[in-house]
Amino acid sequence: MKATQTLHDRGQSLWLDNITRDLLNSGTLKRYIDELSVTGLTSNPTIFDHALKNSVAYDVAIREELAKGKSGESLFFDLALDDLTRAADLFRPIHDRTNGVDGWVSLEVSPLLAHDTASTIAATNELSARAGRPNLFIKIPGTKEGLPAIEEAIFAGAPVNVTLLFSREQYVAAAEAYLRGIERRIAAGLNPQVASVASIFISRWDAAVAGKVPKTLNNRLGIAIAGRIYQSYLELLNTPRSQRAYNSGARPQRLLWASTGTKDPKASDILYIKALASPFTVNTMPEATLKALADHGEIGPIMAADGGDCEKVLVEFAKAGINVHALAAQLQDEGAKSFVKSWNELLAVIASKSAALKKQTSDL
Repeated sequence: MKATQTLHDRGQSLWLDNITRDLLNSGTLKRYIDELSVTGLTSNPTIFDHALKNSVAYDVAIREELAKGKSGESLFFDLALDDLTRAADLFRPIHDRTNGVDGWVSLEVSPLLAHDTASTIAATNELSARAGRPNLFIKIPGTKEGLPAIEEAIFAGAPVNVTLLFSREQYVAAAEAYLRGIERRIAAGLNPQVASVASIFISRWDAAVAGKVPKTLNNRLGIAIAGRIYQSYLELLNTPRSQRAYNSGARPQRLLWASTGTKDPKASDILYIKALASPFTVNTMPEATLKALADHGEIGPIMAADGGDCEKVLVEFAKAGINVHALAAQLQDEGAKSFVKSWNELLAVIASKSAALKKQTSDL
């Protein structure tokens, strides 16, 4: 049995952290679903930037969009929604079979809106309506400004993937925003079954402290932070507040492990996959990591419900001078800026491709 199937059988959803038109057109995504137990996928501006840079598969569609007078963000979202609705349709049988627990795809709102609550809410509602698929998450960053947008989106009935979460405190704030939205739906007499995941970024922790801590602590910070968050996640699922919501028909917001590709070439290529094996969670992994997992035969034990030795490890990092609270804020801020950079690069690629294709058309 492939390790991907083993992990799936232990109760964790395997999602692909990638989407390209080539993946769809070649049948590769369908093969991952059939053969590697992939049950969903995520996307972000960096993924689409790379997809457009490295493929001619979008050229015909871009020409068609240009003929309609589309450009910039409007053109991009048309391309992205074309890809993601096709992917959503591939995952729809899984979504239906699991009663909406699994089989999701994710699209991010413009990163330029990360600190604009009102515009994030408007963009979420618009993109959800345009997609017209029940299994599409809109990704909203769990920044201070994003939290009210998460609550409002959930209250409006829009499924949300809360992104850019790094610490326990950031996770809890996002989970409470989700619960507030659900509680408002219950109070208003609305169906409270609105899906959500909370995406915790892991490998960036270790990249941030590489070379700054003793070698014995290499590649251990992200996993320790994950253990702390996993413990809080399980505790939150069992609070009276959460259980009241479930009793009214709500579903728990699931925990999603993101940024799980190994950055250190000296470490195992499935370091974070093995460490984060945990039921009722999602692990969204890059394509290379997914393939590496399929080649390995063993997963190992599932995560400890009490966080295992995470607090002891975090004490060691504190002794080494690492302030995890300050670093979490820094990583979230840097993550938001990184997505803005990728977004601007993406729009530049679209502008460049559009100009080249216009020239080709005029030269014919």
